[in-house]
Amino acid sequence: MKDVDSFPLGAATTLAELARDPHPRLALLRAHEPVSWLPELDGWLVTRRDLALDVMRDAATFTVDDPRFSTAQVVGPSMLSLDGDRHARHRGPFNAPFRPRAVRDGFAAFIERETDRLITGLEAAGAAELRRAFAGPLAVAVVTEALGLEGVTAATVLSWYDAIVQSVSEISSGRPEDPRGATAYAGLRTAVEATVAEPGRSSLLGAAAERLTLPEVASNAAVLMFGGIETTEAMIVNALLHLLRHPDQLALVKADDDLLDGAIEESLRLEPGAAVVDRYATRDTALGPATIRRGDRVTVSLTGANRDPAVFPDPDRFDVRRENARLQLAFAHGPHHCIAAHLARLETRIALQRLLARLPALRLDPDHPAAPHGLVFRKPPTLHVRW
Repeated sequence: MKDVDSFPLGAATTLAELARDPHPRLALLRAHEPVSWLPELDGWLVTRRDLALDVMRDAATFTVDDPRFSTAQVVGPSMLSLDGDRHARHRGPFNAPFRPRAVRDGFAAFIERETDRLITGLEAAGAAELRRAFAGPLAVAVVTEALGLEGVTAATVLSWYDAIVQSVSEISSGRPEDPRGATAYAGLRTAVEATVAEPGRSSLLGAAAERLTLPEVASNAAVLMFGGIETTEAMIVNALLHLLRHPDQLALVKADDDLLDGAIEESLRLEPGAAVVDRYATRDTALGPATIRRGDRVTVSLTGANRDPAVFPDPDRFDVRRENARLQLAFAHGPHHCIAAHLARLETRIALQRLLARLPALRLDPDHPAAPHGLVFRKPPTLHVRW
């Protein structure tokens, strides 16, 4: 048993609070218990940026390779849930297409076409819910294109994604796995096998199958699929929400297109789409003020680390000209840094650029307030806008 009396703030922290509005509680923890034991989490929560980096950089001490790792429970072992040589073997076949130049050359034109197509379909209505009418479909289209999946529609991919993310979230919250996650993953595996088996057709999945088994290709495809959709959908809607909530910052971006990248990084800092990452201690070790025991769950709050005032002065302010916003950790760090970060940035930049140019009167719908929500994955459940 942990000495909960040594961590009174952690003992008083609820998962519901962290899902609803985590920032005041994370600020308290970061200042007074930067590594705190949370009984509701049955693990440690790390909220200070330097300590978060220590955990994510040291895969030998803080591993993802543990039976409790939520994603692996749904889709099996993958680059996300393995460390060391096994991690490198799973990740290696997928690296090349996600390097910066390959992303720009391979995906920019497709993203531009898909973005314009989606906006054209919405334009006449004068109002929309942009998470599911724009951000989600764009992310699904790009992931489907990147993987080269055969014989599936965007609606099917989106349904798989919803079910897998829901299962991962349930497990992370200590609840039983949603059985729809297993059903969705079975459908994805079938599509992966059909894609790999397609004669004379080159695809990322087919190339990966030359180095990995089919189940390994499928598990990594699932990780890329839900990671790519989740990351980009959250990036687009969170950035839009920040910009539309701060007309002064939106005016700066409209006046200087070069500030759009700063706006995206600052939005990632304030509300990373993936709020936390889990690790498991392989040995007894000291981490800041805490003594971690072998087998303990250690959850890094990327949300907490991204508002560390030691690195980001006035950390709760949205400032598109913040000089060090790119030090945010929304894509994690170390060996498990998000493989598709460059693609997510490109998608978000094109999406925002096109939306602001083509819908210059874009504004939040006052009849439908929006706020980020979620313990593991954070974004507004809906983002209603008018123009």
